[in-house]
Amino acid sequence: MKASAAIQVLPAVQEPEKMLEIVDAVIEYIKSTGFTYSVGPFETTIECDDYEPLMEVIKNCQLVAVRHGCKKVSAYIKVVYQPDGNVLSIHDKTEKYKS
Repeated sequence: MKASAAIQVLPAVQEPEKMLEIVDAVIEYIKSTGFTYSVGPFETTIECDDYEPLMEVIKNCQLVAVRHGCKKVSAYIKVVYQPDGNVLSIHDKTEKYKS
């Protein structure tokens, strides 16, 4: 694997139910990409074999939020990219902590 990213989508909406609806739509979009992903309480981590498709997913996360009624959306994004591969996977980083 060459790239991974973590994204936290923050819809600028007042109602908690609407916020959850928008975040759920973004997670469903991520799921639909077929990439390996892991949902956490603050962010979703996504793994990909290349940089460009990963950046397309990151961009589309905000567009999905807007299509679901959010007039303003912020996102915090962390990206790791290593062109030769060997980026640590979600499994590599978290498996030892699972009980």
